[in-house]
Amino acid sequence: MIRTGQPILQRVRATGRLSVKYSAGKTRLDRLFQEGAAKIRFPAPESEALEAVLINTAGGLTGGDRVAWTVEAAPETRLTLTTQACEKIYRAGSGHAGVAVSITAGTRARIAWLPQETILFDRSALRRRLDIELAEGSEALLLEATIFGRRAMGEVVGEALFHDRWRVRVDGRLIHAEDFRIGPDIAGQLGSPVVASGGRAVATLLMTGDGAEGLLEPARAIIGTNGGASFWRIGPTGKLLARLVATDGYALRAQLIPLVGLLNGQAGLPKIWTS
Repeated sequence: MIRTGQPILQRVRATGRLSVKYSAGKTRLDRLFQEGAAKIRFPAPESEALEAVLINTAGGLTGGDRVAWTVEAAPETRLTLTTQACEKIYRAGSGHAGVAVSITAGTRARIAWLPQETILFDRSALRRRLDIELAEGSEALLLEATIFGRRAMGEVVGEALFHDRWRVRVDGRLIHAEDFRIGPDIAGQLGSPVVASGGRAVATLLMTGDGAEGLLEPARAIIGTNGGASFWRIGPTGKLLARLVATDGYALRAQLIPLVGLLNGQAGLPKIWTS
């Protein structure tokens, strides 16, 4: 029987799971699963630290698309996670795009979640979720950067919906939670002096661990007047939180490069950021 009406559109389903272990002085791949549009690649040989590049082969997301990444870092491991390119969120005819990231880290592990920027287009809709479970004594550096239309490309985001949800726990104790929601009047809200004063690009970085406090003043020097940074302790856990606002993605990246280089220590920037 021939049916008329709205076509049934194919949706992106991407699931990637990765675990690493520490063996013979190196962080090594333990298990890898990839399904649908999800692919994971390793640009350099296994070493004391390992870098993984997450890829959405669909080339972007729209309403109804779903991407999920799950990562387990065993005790003593060093792992940096990034993305192959900026994730693009296109106009949604209905529903929303969903991106979920779940990361666990064992004792004395160090993980860095450093995806490249997410770019929202006009009338897009995105719900993004970041869930982090850390063991006592582990460290994490977490970044999410979002661009509301690329100024150089003449893109303007008038209406969209964006919800960014973070939950970070250490030994089951919640140390950081935030829910950032904006829309549907993106242009009007970003123009407010208490939101972005007309800026189109924003970023949040969270660093946990004993070394975070000593990096507060150098981080503030990099950020300048384009955001702010603070440090405090929740129980024995120290955390440094930084927020940046920029006129466009180019200006935001210019600040993120030195800031991530500072906070990520010897691991530095993901290789793909400068390739």
